[in-house]
Amino acid sequence: MKIGFIGLGIMGKPMVMNLMKAGHEAIVYDTDASRVEACRVAGAVPAASSKDVARQCETVVTMLPNSPHVREAVCGRDGVLEGASAGSVLIDMSSIAPLASREICVLCASSGVRMIDAPVSGGEPKAVDGTLSIMCGGDRSVFESVKDGILLKMGSSAVYCGEIGAGNTTKLANQIIVACNIAALAEALTLAKQAGVDPNLVFEAVKGGLAGSAVMNAKAPMMLTGNTKPGFKVDLHIKDLANTLDTGREVGAALPLTERVMEMMRELAEDGFGQEDHSSLAKYYEKLTGTSLGV
Repeated sequence: MKIGFIGLGIMGKPMVMNLMKAGHEAIVYDTDASRVEACRVAGAVPAASSKDVARQCETVVTMLPNSPHVREAVCGRDGVLEGASAGSVLIDMSSIAPLASREICVLCASSGVRMIDAPVSGGEPKAVDGTLSIMCGGDRSVFESVKDGILLKMGSSAVYCGEIGAGNTTKLANQIIVACNIAALAEALTLAKQAGVDPNLVFEAVKGGLAGSAVMNAKAPMMLTGNTKPGFKVDLHIKDLANTLDTGREVGAALPLTERVMEMMRELAEDGFGQEDHSSLAKYYEKLTGTSLGV
């Protein structure tokens, strides 16, 4: 199948690679020409614009940073809707505001384009190995039509969560859990270090118990070795938490833990760590205590 893919960043590029490994032909576009070239070398076909992608493909995937980028790529000049034919499918795998997903879906429908929102969790490592968790909203029949042949070529699970926007609401819930988990992990390991207990041994002791989690297994080793190579950047998590807090206000949900972790991440970004992995929350505690967890 010929699949269009718009957005070839940290997540998008390996997702394209997995689609091609599954036998799909990928027609790709990104505003960064070097990203397009890297995918071309790997076997993808470059397109001149989002419009050009949609003109060539009945199924288009977008993987972009935030709501305005998706609006522009889909609804803007030379966007998907200018090139798409009626009956085409748009799979937006970006993490954006649920309200934006609903608004873009309405515009797609006016052009006869069917849309689902399908944000992912797992970061770069799971994008690379094709084991992302994909959470989906929209018309269930559209979801079912792309689940096995497309979504599960990029992820190990794809779950239908409800109407359009439900996928992104689920992703926001996911991002609350991840952010608070990382903050709690950094705080706990800092306590151990300050109390004279080796945080490496604390990690080994607790990871198999109730406190253990995928977040702990992925992020504790990074904190303990000082590895800040981004699998998911602080700045992107700030973007997600901003969408989370906006949505919380819209629906009347109290989110005090999210608000506090957002303050911590914003302080990290102000200190110059916005492009580092979100496990750099450990540096927030380092600033408070003067003690580093990393070697």
